[in-house]
Amino acid sequence: MDSAQVDAYLDRIGSDRPAWPTIEVLRELHLRHLQTVPFENLSIHLGEEIVLEEKRLFDKIVGARRGGFCYELNGTFAALLTALGFDVTLLAGRVHGEQGRLGVPYDHLALRVRTVDGGDWLADVGFGTHSHFPLEIAARGEQRDPGGVFRVIEATVDAAGVRGGGGSADSSDLDVLRNGTPQYRLEMRPRVLEDFVSGVWWNTTSPVSHFVRSLVCSRVTEEGGRITLSGRRLTATAPGGQKEVSDLASDEEALEVYRETFGIVLDRVPTVRQGGRND
Repeated sequence: MDSAQVDAYLDRIGSDRPAWPTIEVLRELHLRHLQTVPFENLSIHLGEEIVLEEKRLFDKIVGARRGGFCYELNGTFAALLTALGFDVTLLAGRVHGEQGRLGVPYDHLALRVRTVDGGDWLADVGFGTHSHFPLEIAARGEQRDPGGVFRVIEATVDAAGVRGGGGSADSSDLDVLRNGTPQYRLEMRPRVLEDFVSGVWWNTTSPVSHFVRSLVCSRVTEEGGRITLSGRRLTATAPGGQKEVSDLASDEEALEVYRETFGIVLDRVPTVRQGGRND
């Protein structure tokens, strides 16, 4: 990512160019990203190809002022952080599903970020409802965040009875918990963006993928809550967790919400494939 692209990206999320890659800078960039770049899967239902190439992702998220899901959001955020001097490692994750079952390999992409003032941090702007700020990877106690109470712990054995990783602090698989519930399991081995092509393919084509079966467009609000549009159902979640749900009356209203609330300009409303949910 060149200097002009960095400036355009920072303008996209409303941040100034930082002097040093510190934890406070990372915290600010992380929160502003969540507030300005929506977590959304609209491309799947608009028939748009998702290509894991830095320029294609930059053109979508910065140039077209769209959002995306984990591969797109964290993939592009990693390029920005690297250009700003952070030490960034891409990590593969598997999302915990029903009855605690783990998803397919490369189901999720998250970031390990090292700052100049010390510490390793889990940065994740691509998981929807999650922490507003980076989590400390080495800490094993509770980490309180506006998004909930989080813990990062060493993973237990999987369904096959295997404990992932090499058993050291730097190689063991980690589980990320929110309010006591496992969210995803991280492999600490470094990856590159191209490794996640299979995960993109599965999440955008499998009939059992929740991204294929439903629509979502969501971001953190300036007050610390969340606003989400799923089809024509608009949900405003207050910082304290109270929800206000309303159903939009028309496609025109939905397009206006995409434009005014999420900054996404569409010429048609995305429609979920047959068999999915379009609330």
